[in-house]
Amino acid sequence: MPHAGIRVVNARQNNLKGISVDLPHHKVIVVTGPSGSGKSSFAFDTLYAEGQRRYIESLSTYAKQFLERMPKPEVDRLEGLAPAVAIEQRAPSSSSRSTVGTATEIYDYLRLLWARIGRPFCRVCGAPVKRDTPGIATDEVTAGLDGQFQVTFPLPQAARRVHKTVVENLRALGFLRIVLRGTTYHLDQIPPAIDLATEEDVLVVADRLSHSSPRQRIVESIASAFAEGEGVAVVLGRDGTTLRFTEHDACSACDTRAVGRTPNLFSFNSPRGACPGCNGFGAVLEYDESLIVPDPERSLATGAIDPWTKPRYGARRNLLIRTASSLGVDPDAAWRTLRPSAQRELLHGKKGRYIGIYPFLRGLERKRYKQYVRVFLRQYQLAQTCPACRGSRLNSDALTITVAGRHIADVASHSITWLDHWLGELDLDATEVATAHLILTEARQRTQYLLDVGLGYLTLDRQSRTLSGGEAQRIALSNALGSKLVDTLYVLDEPSIGLHPRDTDRLLHLLRRLRDGGNTVVVVEHDLAAIQQADFMLELGPGAGELGGEVVHAGPVDEARDTLTADYLTGKKRIGVPSARRRAGPQWLKVRGARLHNLHGIDVDIPLGTLTAVTGVSGCGKSTLVHDVLYRQLQVALSGGHNAKSHLGEAVGTVDRLEGAGYLTDVRLIDQSPIGRSPRSNPITFIKGFDEIRELFAAQPMSRSRHYTPSTFSFNLAGGRCPTCDGAGHVQVEMVFLADVFVPCETCEGSRYRREVLEVKVGGKSIHDVLQWTVDEAINRFHHQPRLGTALWHLQQVGLGYLRLGQPATTLSGGEAQRLKIARELAAAGKRAGRKLYLLDEPTTGLHLDDVRVLLHVLDRLVDAGHTVIVIEHHLDVIKRADWVIDLGPDAGDDGGRVVVQGPPEVLVASPDSHTGHYLKPYLQTPMVSSAP
Repeated sequence: MPHAGIRVVNARQNNLKGISVDLPHHKVIVVTGPSGSGKSSFAFDTLYAEGQRRYIESLSTYAKQFLERMPKPEVDRLEGLAPAVAIEQRAPSSSSRSTVGTATEIYDYLRLLWARIGRPFCRVCGAPVKRDTPGIATDEVTAGLDGQFQVTFPLPQAARRVHKTVVENLRALGFLRIVLRGTTYHLDQIPPAIDLATEEDVLVVADRLSHSSPRQRIVESIASAFAEGEGVAVVLGRDGTTLRFTEHDACSACDTRAVGRTPNLFSFNSPRGACPGCNGFGAVLEYDESLIVPDPERSLATGAIDPWTKPRYGARRNLLIRTASSLGVDPDAAWRTLRPSAQRELLHGKKGRYIGIYPFLRGLERKRYKQYVRVFLRQYQLAQTCPACRGSRLNSDALTITVAGRHIADVASHSITWLDHWLGELDLDATEVATAHLILTEARQRTQYLLDVGLGYLTLDRQSRTLSGGEAQRIALSNALGSKLVDTLYVLDEPSIGLHPRDTDRLLHLLRRLRDGGNTVVVVEHDLAAIQQADFMLELGPGAGELGGEVVHAGPVDEARDTLTADYLTGKKRIGVPSARRRAGPQWLKVRGARLHNLHGIDVDIPLGTLTAVTGVSGCGKSTLVHDVLYRQLQVALSGGHNAKSHLGEAVGTVDRLEGAGYLTDVRLIDQSPIGRSPRSNPITFIKGFDEIRELFAAQPMSRSRHYTPSTFSFNLAGGRCPTCDGAGHVQVEMVFLADVFVPCETCEGSRYRREVLEVKVGGKSIHDVLQWTVDEAINRFHHQPRLGTALWHLQQVGLGYLRLGQPATTLSGGEAQRLKIARELAAAGKRAGRKLYLLDEPTTGLHLDDVRVLLHVLDRLVDAGHTVIVIEHHLDVIKRADWVIDLGPDAGDDGGRVVVQGPPEVLVASPDSHTGHYLKPYLQTPMVSSAP
């Protein structure tokens, strides 16, 4: 009898050891196990890869030709597999044109809404723009005028030939009177000085009526005026009141034509709607004095004007000094002490052969076609809000059209929570409701999906490139719900990353909705709450790397026994509360008046020599406080400047006062940014261990006889590397309509080196073989190399013993990259004196609970060595182990940015205002167990 689900037979991808397993259809399946046990190899490299291949097979014959170029999963048989969609922890789009609104398609529905029911206003005078009918015009006339009035129309330009002909034509049409400059003339009594062929603002009287005239006659008169006046009618009251009507989309007051309302008009990515001043970016690049003169304490002689400190501008520097002297300025005086008029002259002026730095830089723009010139100029430019559109990205035509009194850019600048409420409260008439019902339904569905994944604090106009990997993944998840696919395999990579416990339940509800829609959901996950609510659990292990890749449990969650994850689910293992917390003080780092984004002058106290956790719901301001305020201000206090790339928009927060920085010698930010953008970067090069390995190979007898040097064994230098792939080990294949794929190089077969270089062996292994070793293997093989062994030991201590030495950096998760940085810091900690502050952003990302225990032990080692560690964290097992907690909130966005409570975890639990404290309370009631591995 065939299995009603997915059958996997003998999967051998990466470290999978020929596993076979049956998975149910239309269930939420969680794939878990220790870090490096093969979870991603199974979920993504096997299930998703084969599901993608089958999807392509269902396409056209043209698409099928690319299957031969796509890597095929190493599996004997896969049955019952549906087309697959992957929702991974990938970096968001780097384009400035991609926003939350465009990524979620909500902005597309808003564009449709504005195009269908938007109310235009005149871009010249601001009056409403509407298309009148004789009936509507009649209603306004009878309501707005008393007594007698005249229905007129402007004399068409096409009718103006010569005066006599104009008069004859009007009489032939039955019109006997005109109005010119407020005076009514009979055609037989027009003064000789008036020439109707040249006069402006000539109105032809179609009818003379009164308020008591029959309605039908008024309607017919206005219809006649529309017909003869090319769609324009003007009604003149006896009291001087003028009412102007038009059948066109034009302003009734000044006759300015309105533009056609199409969805493209509201797109900043379309020439039709983009602001002409900034081409739809919302910002323009301007030269900024703070970048041109980065250090006002410097003098002209020591390089105050930075662009001219470059070697090629020696002549410019000399001319600057001579010009300054001629202006009576001391070249050795600090820039900030120079009188303002001299500063202006040196920056903007022209004096003889001297040209100020601003006109000099603008003159260089003629050579922007050269890349080095573009790079040079960009160093001194800041993105400033576009003065034409004020950051809205749209042109004036798009901004004159409103729904409920708001233009589309105004609505896009609000949070998704606000938008969902606004869409639900729109006051529309019956016609607008009928027109917009479907649009509003689809838009609100998508806002609800985003609220369900905890992203209500985002605004639609926020650039996608500023999102974290977790936020980008949750947007992809909400899009998957909006697509309403059925019979699809969804594969997700730790969707709970970056989520506060408050939002995890809502996320799991969404996964169940995907399942209930007729789909199969496979989730790679470590979060116990997510595992407990899954329908089926596949646990791989029992260990990491070479010790993993086997099925240790496949079945319902509650049936798991005697596995690592089961031990934590049942409480057999747990991370305990520390028996005693480190004392806060007496040395403190105090931040007073922190300001940036949603932080509005908050005060924070951090005890030095402790483990401090910064907590709060997603979007409450944790990263802003730690990254953009604390880190940058400490850089300034300790080294005199920060390394934020202000010209690329990296924000730097401000403080009123920073106390206690003198207790520290350095500050280190260990985030989840990649350790390298190229596959050439790998763990062994990152920890500076590859040099010693290459020296070891170069010292072999065969190497000496062939005159090989350590550089021969580098895949980044010509000589020993493969000449076909230049040491990359693979070549890139363009897939036209799909993402490009990388296939192994046919010359070196993925080894990266020439065949003769691979003949050199150490212990019977080539340089390629060594790069395939895991860290755990390498420690055993290189125990006689103290420096190399120590560096590898630190990798093992942060739970990365399963990584291969030569694993490309591009395949590492954000959590793995962060732990690599921690390992390098541990290796360097003993070599440098002084007390440091380490800032870590969610270091538990991608870690199994057993690996979290190891990480906590590593962080304790740093603190016990006299350093201070601050972690941004949602993981409750880490928060309960902290000595001090700073809880921000209470909610996200504008409703956050405040200190809810700060103190030991016990103080947090006692606060009724803390969402974190509510979820932390049960964790503080667990028995006290050592966190050591």
